[in-house]
Amino acid sequence: QVHVVESGGGVVQAGGSLRLSCEASGRPVGGYAMGWFRQAEGKEREFVGAILRSGRGTYYSDSVKGRFTISKDSSRNGVILEMNNLKPDDTALYICAADRLRVETTRAEYWGQGTQVTVSS
Repeated sequence: QVHVVESGGGVVQAGGSLRLSCEASGRPVGGYAMGWFRQAEGKEREFVGAILRSGRGTYYSDSVKGRFTISKDSSRNGVILEMNNLKPDDTALYICAADRLRVETTRAEYWGQGTQVTVSS
């Protein structure tokens, strides 16, 4: 009954920026913790970052810390991933996740299909 949908992927030059959006349907009374993972071709899925259910705290992987920012989408009760200073190594399918309690670095309850981000050199 929970449907997670991402949008905003595309092709961007190295050093550029991109903004991804995610929404989870069927929002419970307490809302969702939400986060982002990514999976490059031939690689395992890896954690990018997440926001607490309250929206008052975030945590990120070391590889994106300082470049990516997750925030609540106040108009849609979703989340935004602002990606800055993108590098070719950031190229991946970016997958949004939601959880009734917390998005962990290795798991979440609900998953989207992903949106592709390609960073050119």
